[in-house]
Amino acid sequence: MAQAQGLGKRYIKAFFKGFFVAVPVTVTFLDRVACVARVEGASMQPSLNPGGRQASDVVLLNHWSIRNYDVQRGDIVSLVSPRNPEQKIIKRVIALEGDIIKTIGYKKKYVKIPHGHIWVEGDHHGHSFDSNAFGPVSLGLLHARATHILWPPKRWQKLQPVLPPERKPLQREQE
Repeated sequence: MAQAQGLGKRYIKAFFKGFFVAVPVTVTFLDRVACVARVEGASMQPSLNPGGRQASDVVLLNHWSIRNYDVQRGDIVSLVSPRNPEQKIIKRVIALEGDIIKTIGYKKKYVKIPHGHIWVEGDHHGHSFDSNAFGPVSLGLLHARATHILWPPKRWQKLQPVLPPERKPLQREQE
């Protein structure tokens, strides 16, 4: 009996040692390297959630790839909403700092993207709350780059940076 109690204490002690190592490692991984997120809404259709309300895509968000704010036109990124800091949104990068972009319904017809900012839009124009509503977005609001669709299984794929030809910047500032 005493031997069984000693064995139980040993297992409990081992469990807590593992727990106190695993939790910080897991939290650090999810915060700094990558995590999984469900995409809601129609703003990125047809690239994400092509079935509408019937199914939500689940994507892999890579935090590590944007740690130096290295994004390119066409990337799908997750960012903190400029209007509601409690909310994360997912959009496509259309223009980078120094680019001049023709807007769709923004207060100015043409916008030059300031230093340290990007222009983001949803793929489903008219159903997207994006830079056409709030303007250029600070790179500091970037959260992660969406790299893969993980769910549903029939949609497993790597997300490629694709910029619609009609949304290419009009001019790039000379560096």
